Amino acid sequence: MLNDKLIDVAREVRERAYAPYSGFKVGAAIMAEDGTIYSGCNIENASYSHSICAERVALFKAVGVGARIFQAIAIVTELDNPASPCGACRQVLAEFSPDMQVLMANTRGKVITSTVKELLPMAFSNSDLREDKF
Repeated sequence: MLNDKLIDVAREVRERAYAPYSGFKVGAAIMAEDGTIYSGCNIENASYSHSICAERVALFKAVGVGARIFQAIAIVTELDNPASPCGACRQVLAEFSPDMQVLMANTRGKVITSTVKELLPMAFSNSDLREDKF
């Protein structure tokens, strides 16, 4: 099953997270429209504001090679209840595929499923930037 594969990739890349300050490791795997999977882990920095979430690492890798439309993203943490993407990640994911499936999982196999649009129902979008709105 594709969802299982996506979660497995996110679980695996989570182990490579660089989280020396929080110890909170996150792995993400995003599937492009053509089925290609791109992975990412969170990367912390001593200057905390320069850290980056796993979801954006995976998405930026995909966009960097030309992907623009996505089917699903899996996010894996070690929490008892799977974590959802932060607000910044929700906004960035909504830029590309607001209807994509979001699989939030923990390392013990619990999975919660949603969509970006459900997690961020009133996302700011390019239509908000139209000139006729000013």
